[in-house]
Amino acid sequence: MLRFSGAGASHVGHVREHNEDSGFVAAHIGLVADGVGGAAAGEIASATVASGVVEAAAAMAAAGAPAEVTGTLEQVLAAGTDRGRSGIRRAIQHDLTRLGMATTLTVLLCDGERVVLGHVGDSRAYRLRDGTLTQLSTDHTYVAHLVASGQLGRDAVARHPWRNVVLRSMDGDPADQGVDLVPVDALAGDRLLVCSDGLTDLVGDEDIAALLGAGTPAAATAALVDAALAAGGRDNVTCVVLDLVADHLPAGRGAGRVDGVADPGTVLGALAEPANVVDPGPTRIVRGPAATA
Repeated sequence: MLRFSGAGASHVGHVREHNEDSGFVAAHIGLVADGVGGAAAGEIASATVASGVVEAAAAMAAAGAPAEVTGTLEQVLAAGTDRGRSGIRRAIQHDLTRLGMATTLTVLLCDGERVVLGHVGDSRAYRLRDGTLTQLSTDHTYVAHLVASGQLGRDAVARHPWRNVVLRSMDGDPADQGVDLVPVDALAGDRLLVCSDGLTDLVGDEDIAALLGAGTPAAATAALVDAALAAGGRDNVTCVVLDLVADHLPAGRGAGRVDGVADPGTVLGALAEPANVVDPGPTRIVRGPAATA
């Protein structure tokens, strides 16, 4: 029975006034969402989408048998992102100053047997195995498109003036492309990282690999965030480090539980403020600080 043993941290950085990143880590999930929109409430977008995914994943973990009760990992992630998308749409309808807000989303979900990646935007997921760092996610950015099409060399990415232009994100549009759903080649003993671009824009893969492989998940998380801050901290930075471990648990005591007890998880960044989460339901809306009646 596979589960995550992890830690996470989120920091506003040295430049931004508030944290638009959201994160969550538990025995069955590691997630980062990086809000886009600034005054258009990026923190509300990230927290609302993160909340939708965490809610769907929690139902899976509580059931203990996702394929029979709540669907496959892919179906759980699709349901969670649909809920988050509806929340963004409802938030904009109730406050048009939020028009334009959006969020990235990178999430790893485990059901005790498999790990699946859900991803959209330019946050990233990595796997560290036997000292080798592999990027699991594909950046949905303009420069990544240029590299993939052979129009730009990888060594020129860091200097390109449009390196932060994101081509895909979650903005509440029901007709968007949704998230990439990718089965992950994951083995017990792997260390996984989910992070916002506040880390990867400032810290190279070689340094990420060295820091990620050192110490406990909590120590590695702190070292990665500290490295981003030391490199300038130009953006919010959020890191979730997950060790994939194998437990021998009875049936029904799966990846969302530790020693048979439900794991409530750790909330990070904007998700820690309940007022940032807009409920997509028809009767209740939790308005963020920028909301108007």
